[in-house]
Amino acid sequence: MKPLYHYLRDFLQEHFQWKYYLLLSAFLGLCLYVNYTLDFEDSILDLYYGKPIGFLYYFLYFAFAYYGACALYALCYGKWNIFSSRVFWLRSLFVLGLLALDKGFYFFHGLIANELPPEVQYFSRKVINNLIGILSTLIPLFLFYLYFDRQQRNFYGFNRQKFLLRPYAYLLVIMLVVVSIASFFENFNNFYPIYKSSLAHVHWGIPEAGTVAVYELAYGFNFISIELLFRGFMVLGLAKVMGRQTVLPMVCAYCFLHFGKPSGEAISSIFGGFVLGVFAYESRSIYGGVLLHVGIAWMMELAAYLQE
Repeated sequence: MKPLYHYLRDFLQEHFQWKYYLLLSAFLGLCLYVNYTLDFEDSILDLYYGKPIGFLYYFLYFAFAYYGACALYALCYGKWNIFSSRVFWLRSLFVLGLLALDKGFYFFHGLIANELPPEVQYFSRKVINNLIGILSTLIPLFLFYLYFDRQQRNFYGFNRQKFLLRPYAYLLVIMLVVVSIASFFENFNNFYPIYKSSLAHVHWGIPEAGTVAVYELAYGFNFISIELLFRGFMVLGLAKVMGRQTVLPMVCAYCFLHFGKPSGEAISSIFGGFVLGVFAYESRSIYGGVLLHVGIAWMMELAAYLQE
């Protein structure tokens, strides 16, 4: 665990300022209060899901979080010059556009409804929703990498050089205990498992464990694309422009991504996003974040299945 402790210590020694962290905490606290009081993300913003204008609203939604954190940083540190950087605008607008695209990607829904039997539509939507990151994240980022960042040694954090497995394995053991306890609470079991039973396995004549396994593999892949987007590009892809400042704007956007989930998960995403962002920045690798994210996600699914 020492390497991970050193990552956090070194980051906070260089970056921490009481005023900035307090203002950012107040900003996120107010956003959390407004979202869960008005049910903003689910009942207001998602009304535009499936409509072309929805992409614009999702973009503005994430831009408010991201640029709000950047503005607070500029205010507290007196570094307004970040907003005069063309590289900053190119990369930040690009990644926020990808977030909006991923959040509002609905084009396959009509195809599923029109072309597939009713028994397999739910299963197909759930699987494709998790694999859509191939089109909305992986391919665009790879093209961006080839055009702008080919000189870098690795693809936005796919770097094993400073990755240490043992500390992350210890963290997973700790999280196993936490998830096991959380699984006994009603709020947890109202949300998990993400994939509910369907008739897809009956239609195809296979054991239900088969459809569940396919879904869980797709679910795990989704977290790889999330780590690539948030810790890979939003942290490491912008590091040469912003330095350690890349982490907290990413955390704000990452928190907003969780506003459709239970409030406790949205709050924990702030701390989890910060820790994973620091680990990625200091190690220049997203492998640890991928391991933790996928591992915890599958733990939560398994715990919920065992509670059924």
